[in-house]
Amino acid sequence: MANTFLDKIVVSIDIGTTKICVLVAKQISHDEVQILAIGKAPSHGLKRGVVVDIAKTIQSIKEAVKEAEFISGHKIESAVVGISGSHILSFNSNGAVPIKKGDVREFDIANVIAAAKAIQIPEGQQILHVLPQYYSIDSQEKIQNPLGMYGIRLEAQVHIITGSVASVQNIVRCCEMTGIKVTDIILEQLASADAVLNKDEKELGVAVLDIGGGTSDFAVYYHDSIRHTMVIPIAGNLFTNDIAIGLQTTINEAERIKQNYGLAFSKLLMEDDEIEMEMVHGEQKFTTKKSLLLKIIEPRAEELLNIVYDEIKKYNLKSFMTTGLVLTGGGSLLIGMKELAQEILKMPVRIGLPKTQNILPGSLESPIYSTGYGLLIHTIKKQDRTIENLNGPLAAKILLRMKSWISDFF
Repeated sequence: MANTFLDKIVVSIDIGTTKICVLVAKQISHDEVQILAIGKAPSHGLKRGVVVDIAKTIQSIKEAVKEAEFISGHKIESAVVGISGSHILSFNSNGAVPIKKGDVREFDIANVIAAAKAIQIPEGQQILHVLPQYYSIDSQEKIQNPLGMYGIRLEAQVHIITGSVASVQNIVRCCEMTGIKVTDIILEQLASADAVLNKDEKELGVAVLDIGGGTSDFAVYYHDSIRHTMVIPIAGNLFTNDIAIGLQTTINEAERIKQNYGLAFSKLLMEDDEIEMEMVHGEQKFTTKKSLLLKIIEPRAEELLNIVYDEIKKYNLKSFMTTGLVLTGGGSLLIGMKELAQEILKMPVRIGLPKTQNILPGSLESPIYSTGYGLLIHTIKKQDRTIENLNGPLAAKILLRMKSWISDFF
């Protein structure tokens, strides 16, 4: 069976606020890939996941693609791309329709989903996902797949995710201007979840918090379907900026200090070591205490996690999070983040690494590659569907493809 996929190359581009990550892989089975190369470049031109400078974004993508092409020996012509950012909104909606022929057919399911998404959305937003959470027939028990069941009235609760049409088009345009055809755009929460969560966690109930550079992406799964999503505009860059301002040093120096000495939980401070760093105007150096760095980082980490806590409480999500929270993304590497999350959220917390079946090189088994790897896995899981026959410009095709993701769930 694996031989069927030997010549299929899949490419993902994680366009983040701090880095562009290009993964080139060879598909070896229906849910496994062999990584051939990774290309990375600092990301310039994005703010909180949104393109603010097309020229700089294009240049960053070019650099990452060039490195991936050189290492893999493959010319990259198309790729799947992740999307996130502060423009992403989400909410739940209900729909109900009569069952036309006694037992539920596919057109009944399509009709009830259409009824659930027939709602007013904010101006400038586009429905990206309509994700079924559960169905019921004649107001009876919740069911995951009503196909073939008898009844009179079919109801559905769905999770609707919207995004800025302009933001989608700008990401597509940046890739196109580097010579890359965008074959699909995938919400990064879904990609990260595919990378770090196992089937039992999704079935029993779990949340994932992907702490990136510009935004943190939160999602809750239960009974193998998504229950809640949220994009939080607090992430790694804010930690770095806080350090730069608090210690009066450069952004680059603040990033180095965060990575080498950062601590997010005061109970883990064992020795108050001194840290040497450059002053903001350069040339001179000075020292500070690790405890002062902690006083800068911990409040920002608490702010992020308290937003998550408030969201869980507001929408009664804790009952869906039976197995706890999974932290991933570069921000999850900050020492003490897991322990602080456990204390604030009062639930089990683990660091999520890509579920690679030992296919990725050890150096890539890191939370910072969760989205890039998840984009690959999410793509090959739905490889049987195409958008070849869609009409209209590329951005419209991609938006239509996004709408078709509903078919993943029945």
